[in-house]
Amino acid sequence: MKKSIVLLEYGDEAGAIAHLEQVLKVVGQNPKARALTLYWLGTAYLRLGERNNCVSGHTADACIMPLQASGIHQDKTGSRKAIVMFETFLKEAPDDKNYLDAVWLLNICYMTLGEYPQKVPKQWLIPDLNAPDYPMNPFVDIATDLKIMTNDRAGGSIVEDFDNDGYLDLVISAWDIGTEAMRYYKNNGDGTFTDRSVQSGLSVFKGGLNIQQTDYNNDGFLDIWVLRGAWQGIGGPFGEQPNSLLRNNGNGSFTDVTIETGLLSLCPTQVAAWNDFNNDGWIDVFVGNESVPGDKAFACELYLNNGNGTFKNIAAECGVDVKMFVKGVGAGDYDNDGWPDLFLSTLNGEKVLLRNKGVQGGKLMFENATEKAGFGKESYRSFASFFFDYDNDGWLDVFVCNYEFEQTLSYYAAKEGLKPSRDGAGKPYIYHNNRNGTFTNVTPSMGINKTTFAMSGNFGDFNNDGFLDMYLGTGNPNFQSIIPNKLFMNLGGKKFADATSSSRTGNLQKGHGVSIADIDNDGDQDIHIEMGGAYRGDIYPNALYMNPGQNNNNWIYLKLEGTKSNHASIGAKLTVKFRENGKQRMVYRELNSGGSFGSSPLRREIGIGQATLIDEISITWPTSGITQVVKNVQPNQLLKIKEGQEGFEVAAVNKMTFRRADGSIPMCAPAN
Repeated sequence: MKKSIVLLEYGDEAGAIAHLEQVLKVVGQNPKARALTLYWLGTAYLRLGERNNCVSGHTADACIMPLQASGIHQDKTGSRKAIVMFETFLKEAPDDKNYLDAVWLLNICYMTLGEYPQKVPKQWLIPDLNAPDYPMNPFVDIATDLKIMTNDRAGGSIVEDFDNDGYLDLVISAWDIGTEAMRYYKNNGDGTFTDRSVQSGLSVFKGGLNIQQTDYNNDGFLDIWVLRGAWQGIGGPFGEQPNSLLRNNGNGSFTDVTIETGLLSLCPTQVAAWNDFNNDGWIDVFVGNESVPGDKAFACELYLNNGNGTFKNIAAECGVDVKMFVKGVGAGDYDNDGWPDLFLSTLNGEKVLLRNKGVQGGKLMFENATEKAGFGKESYRSFASFFFDYDNDGWLDVFVCNYEFEQTLSYYAAKEGLKPSRDGAGKPYIYHNNRNGTFTNVTPSMGINKTTFAMSGNFGDFNNDGFLDMYLGTGNPNFQSIIPNKLFMNLGGKKFADATSSSRTGNLQKGHGVSIADIDNDGDQDIHIEMGGAYRGDIYPNALYMNPGQNNNNWIYLKLEGTKSNHASIGAKLTVKFRENGKQRMVYRELNSGGSFGSSPLRREIGIGQATLIDEISITWPTSGITQVVKNVQPNQLLKIKEGQEGFEVAAVNKMTFRRADGSIPMCAPAN
């Protein structure tokens, strides 16, 4: 059995099936052994169907829940045989621990054939999997058409303007340090991209489960931080891999400056946060490392920027050298005292809030505010996390996703009256900032009671109503955790609505680095997600979901430049004030790259609903502390604002038309 599973992990489904068929003959009528073999045979045949259709014959509809159009398998052999195996298993082993998983996978098999729900045996039918959810105009995946589709394992994503030409480029990484190179796709501004991976020098760098942008030297060209070693340090030295700082040379190329900057470290990690933690005008970096109880400890690191091209790790002396299995890191000023704080999500079951007390006696100091804030009340393993102000009250709230894997069917258990053994397993949580240093778990009223097992996630505003929505990548490595990536729309800061099906962004494959940005400059935000899982057999194409527009809401884009503050303006606070339908509104943002796995651009893209005039935009700069105000601004334009300089510059926002390979323009039907 172990050999079969290893073959599946390696991507040899045919080999796994051949071996499992032999095992089935050997085990004979032994009930437990036969049941387990049938279960894995069904899984292997389903994976073969995915390989022969969704990977080899990849289309824009492949593996998008609900499966339809070109997402229906053309080669039906794999799913047909998987159905036989799963139905035999369900008949023979109704009390088996894998029973619920098999029910879920059986329904997926029928869906791949276009035969759900009508041909699913009634006793195993999960009803309403294709039921309409919150209405949206469907997004369209055009990664293949734009020739930016890569077949990789899990990895990171950055959407950013690396050459300062006004167009958002794309950088992708993948986990395998031996074979999977970084890729750089330059946005040409005409609806096409050019692969500049080799010319930029990025193709020589392998591995990197996550990547982020920064401007460590304040030269105005955004650099790249590559994180490595995550998951691989468990029980061995394989996680002791170097992170890399790649300097943007300003000419389309990058240079590795890790050693000369003092950032060389051999620790397993995939998460970090760049911010100016001591407010000296230079961006620092906190790195969340993975420590497993009983194994070698890898303390978290905080590298202060010396302002001369070098860094110094001061984590121990300032009290942030946490030794936990850290899987999510967010930086933000949750108490609005002008000093960026840290939130850590861990697989130890603890959430950690580190409050920045500022520079005291010449030293930067933090305090552990976890208990005081209320995060010590609940213990659960967690992964994706970030600070964001979901209700626009000017105070950063916290998102964190439970990562306790239960049976896959728990994703739809509510429809069947079934419950996982541990309440909340795999579900997202939202903690509301009470403005007094404490947080309240408001999840029950937020409408996100859905199992996601999210490894990644980021936030944006897909309908330009001024409230932040979320897109989550469900990257659980288990082959049976075929769960769609999730899109949640923010309903006025009161709750979230599941719009996964209607938006056509619910890919059933593993989702990792997520970037949210208006890539085609048409006034609405799109989604790039790096797909693929932990195993070689989980290689899958990344996706670029283009937003067709959801309404006629207006927007404003802001590009900030710090002078006393760091040049990239990370940590700057923005307030946009306007009247919509006679009612005064305020939208608040804090400048960063978004979630803890995947990076959105530092250009702020802010929706303002139906407002036709912005009364006021204010920026509070992190180092100088000054608040700069511009008034009576017309919407639907990009403003460049420089610290300490009056007024603003209007920059061009040149809309692009991305076309499919056949020259057609992706069109989508309106929402109901």
